[in-house]
Amino acid sequence: MVTRCIAAAFGLALCAAGSATAQEAVTYSFDGSFGDASFAVENAIVNRGLVIDYTSHVGEMLNRTSEDVGGEEMLFTEADIFIFCSAVVSREVMAADPMNIVHCPYGITVAEREGEVMILHRDYPDGPMQQVEDLLSQIVAEAGGT
Repeated sequence: MVTRCIAAAFGLALCAAGSATAQEAVTYSFDGSFGDASFAVENAIVNRGLVIDYTSHVGEMLNRTSEDVGGEEMLFTEADIFIFCSAVVSREVMAADPMNIVHCPYGITVAEREGEVMILHRDYPDGPMQQVEDLLSQIVAEAGGT
């Protein structure tokens, strides 16, 4: 019984440590307005035959709730996350390791902070997930991110 409790506590500690680690973001500059960047990203996703499942207006939410949660500074002037998936790429990366399902769906963020517009996506782990990172990088390049 004690061994099980120790093992369970160790497992919980590992889970907590893993969830506290932030993924790195791959960030690109965009020479233009937030609206232009959003339009370009949306078109670049759709031009590949992909469907945007959801657009999260995280910037609006952060600005709307800032006072309620004690926020003292505006984090982003605007920020949207375009959520989508690729059946082809997803099948390939999950065939290599079914646990890659945790990385789906994929997202590309467009944000404006302190007058600078940027396009971002997650930095995925080495191995099969590089296919996803390549896809996201190609979409950002088509949208004009540098």
